[in-house]
Amino acid sequence: MADNYIENKFEEYNSKKKVVYKSAGRSLDRLLTTNRSYRGYDQAYAVSKGTLEKIVAVNPLLPSAKNQQALRFKLVTAGDKADIVLENIKLGGMLPELHLPFPGTEPQAFIIICSTVPESKMLHVDLGIAAQSMLLKAVELGYNGLIIGAFNAKRIEESFALPYPPVLILAIGKGNENIELKTISANESHAYYRENGTHIVPKVRWEELIIR
Repeated sequence: MADNYIENKFEEYNSKKKVVYKSAGRSLDRLLTTNRSYRGYDQAYAVSKGTLEKIVAVNPLLPSAKNQQALRFKLVTAGDKADIVLENIKLGGMLPELHLPFPGTEPQAFIIICSTVPESKMLHVDLGIAAQSMLLKAVELGYNGLIIGAFNAKRIEESFALPYPPVLILAIGKGNENIELKTISANESHAYYRENGTHIVPKVRWEELIIR
């Protein structure tokens, strides 16, 4: 009888407990909206190696295809061969006439992402997850960034004596550009452009992304 009494009381206690779920939707939306691709940075804000370490530290928390965890990271800050990275990357491929970044707005800190395994579909899954997650962490820390896929991989690998080939580079800094999202239909141009000094990024409305 004592056992039943305790069991009944425990069930009664559980039935009265109020479970409160905290919604992270607004916070996530805010991070995602702030996480834009900046091609110009305020050089008055220096990014330390410690900050880059905090950004890279999110990786053990991330899912990994086949749990291969193949990515490795080289941290580069101002004065630490950052100029070599700048010489071997291309920004703003859709705006070649602007020759981005403008002088005096170059990023000064980078995370060179390398891979311990050959490139594959599974590796690209990991790259996307890692790059986006690290940039979201940068935003949380008050910085901005850019995913760079256009770079001289051979030159970067040789200059930094990397033990693994570089597959992607992240620029990290304090963005100093005005960036706006513009809602469009799926059949409109997806190309980003500049208008009155503002960087406009067309994004297809979410309703058209759903296959009906």
